Amino acid sequence: MSNGSEFLWCEEYRPKKIDDCILPDELKSTFKQVVSTGEIPNMLLSGTSGLGKTTVAKALCHELNLDYILINSSEDSGIDVLRNRIRQFASSISLDGQYKVVILDEADYLNPQSTQPALRAFIEEFSKNCRFIFTCNFRNKIIEPLQSRCAVIEFNTTKKHLAGLAAKFHSRLKNILDEKGIKYDERLLAEFIMLHAPDWRRVINEAQRYSTGGELSAAGLVGMSSQQIDGLVGFLKEKNFKSMRGWVAQNPDIDSSTLFRKLYDGAYDFLEPMAIPQLVLILADYQHKAAFVADKELNIVACLTEIMGSLKFK
Repeated sequence: MSNGSEFLWCEEYRPKKIDDCILPDELKSTFKQVVSTGEIPNMLLSGTSGLGKTTVAKALCHELNLDYILINSSEDSGIDVLRNRIRQFASSISLDGQYKVVILDEADYLNPQSTQPALRAFIEEFSKNCRFIFTCNFRNKIIEPLQSRCAVIEFNTTKKHLAGLAAKFHSRLKNILDEKGIKYDERLLAEFIMLHAPDWRRVINEAQRYSTGGELSAAGLVGMSSQQIDGLVGFLKEKNFKSMRGWVAQNPDIDSSTLFRKLYDGAYDFLEPMAIPQLVLILADYQHKAAFVADKELNIVACLTEIMGSLKFK
């Protein structure tokens, strides 16, 4: 039965080869080496949403012509469901005699007390004819015994990589829009990419969402670009309360969850390493408060004021 995924551009244009994946050169080289050996180890692919973890897992299987099953752990997280699906798939031998691959997407949703230990046992039970690829957004939510049985690969996109990757994705998105017959303005297209980069999946999803009339619409540009965040961070570094408060006031549609996530993701670029744990605690505290406060803007300003006054910037 169709679930509608075939109508999503991010699925239709998902790369089937590692060479076609948009990744930092070092990361792409790692996966090309896996392809050249013809042997996929058990792997844990860790990083924020939209960086290509699932795409890489699928591409490895496609390139090596391996049977695989994809299980979304955020939807099928029950131990009995997983046990039945994995055992049914992994216990049989593929027609060509090669090993099979189980891709467990968003494995950090799985219960660390029950489900994750069971998966550790599955890795050992089916080691002769099956490999496991786990993806997660938060590596610290995966138990150590599971991590120790995998090659752990971090998907990190630093500012050093971002411009080059964005340029490649700009070309990729232009090709998609041209093929779909969607009109677009080059400047608008670049703004779309920089608004959501490096979440490439979201870039495609938002471009599709705002192209239903046959032309890419500027209505999709409500949000926070990297340049906007850089400006805010500059005010925090300078301890410029007036400019920081003005920044918040000029962005009335700002979503605190998105802002806090952007600050968390970019923390290593603007904070001293020793200050990052404190940032996490501050963001978590104000994220919790956001669900109850009447004045959302005041809550954001209070959070940024605490960050500005108590953390050590680079």
